[in-house]
Amino acid sequence: MVVVDGQGVPLGNLMASASPHEVTLVEPTLARIAVPHSSPGRPRMKPCRIIYDRACDSDPLRTRMKKRGIDFICPHRKNRKKPKTQDGRKLRRYKRRWKVERTFAWLGNFRRLVVRWDHNVEIYQAFFHVACLIITLRQF
Repeated sequence: MVVVDGQGVPLGNLMASASPHEVTLVEPTLARIAVPHSSPGRPRMKPCRIIYDRACDSDPLRTRMKKRGIDFICPHRKNRKKPKTQDGRKLRRYKRRWKVERTFAWLGNFRRLVVRWDHNVEIYQAFFHVACLIITLRQF
C-alpha cells in the first residue's frame, strides 16, 4: 500500500503479502507517514483526510479514523445493507482520486516493480523506494 499527497508524491508505504484485506493494512500504513514541517519539531504523522476506494468500506475503520481526527472519504459499496453514513458533500473530494491512480501508473513504468523477479522482499522494497524517489524528484 502507498500513501500519497495531493499531488501524487509518495509519502509512505507498507509491503505485505497478497492475503490480508486492505482494511487491516490502512492503519499500519498511516503509521509510516512522516512529513517534516518547515519549522523545527516533530514531523507530521496524521493526515487531515484520507481518500480511499470502495475496498475499505468498513464502519469500524470509519469510527477508528474519526477517533483519530482523520476525515475518511470512501464511497459505500453498492450492496451495503446498513444505512449510509456520509452524504454526497464529502464524496465530492473523491473526484480527486485520479491523482492516486496516476501515481500507481507512474510506479507501473518501472518494469521491475510490475513483474516481480526478486525473491527477496528487501531487494524489491529497495527498488520500490528508488522508484518513489524518482517520482518525487520528477515532481519538483
